[in-house]
Amino acid sequence: MPTIIILNGASSSGKSTLLKALQNKLQEPYLDMGIDKFIWMLPSRYLNRPLWDEILGKAHQSGALGLTLFSGMHHALAATAQRGNNIIADHVLVEKVWIDECASLFAEMNAYLIGIHCPLEILEQRERDRKDRTLGQARAQFDVIHKHAKYDIELDTSHLTTDECANKVIERIKNPPEAFHLLKNLTGLINN
Repeated sequence: MPTIIILNGASSSGKSTLLKALQNKLQEPYLDMGIDKFIWMLPSRYLNRPLWDEILGKAHQSGALGLTLFSGMHHALAATAQRGNNIIADHVLVEKVWIDECASLFAEMNAYLIGIHCPLEILEQRERDRKDRTLGQARAQFDVIHKHAKYDIELDTSHLTTDECANKVIERIKNPPEAFHLLKNLTGLINN
């Protein structure tokens, strides 16, 4: 059965670095189907304001275009896994509707939700050092990124090396996933 690993964390928390480490360490091939891959499919004019605000420019929420784009991403992940592909995707699950949709799509699949944490001051320093991120994204996402999620495992990239994080994820996926199933049940209870 194919595996989906979704890494959720604020901008500059170390998701992309961990994704690459996992691709290198895991025996089977895993496709990188993360959020940036979908964003970069858009015409380049959407990567600048004011159009960027319609995607994820507000950092802590999405515009209408972002809601449509990332719903497409979630469905693409599910369809790709159903065809037999293993997937790793980094994400910024700032919208509760995205969590609910992922829970609905992935609850019965071999899909893991991994929480990537890092203190705000370190996120902001990484953001400044990288020079390829909009300053302030990490701060805007910090209070909402984990608000609606439950995880199969949570990792703090300020205390663990990338290699240690990758090893913990690899160890965790040896056992059945729980997070999306739990989230789907919680959504069902709330809606009833």
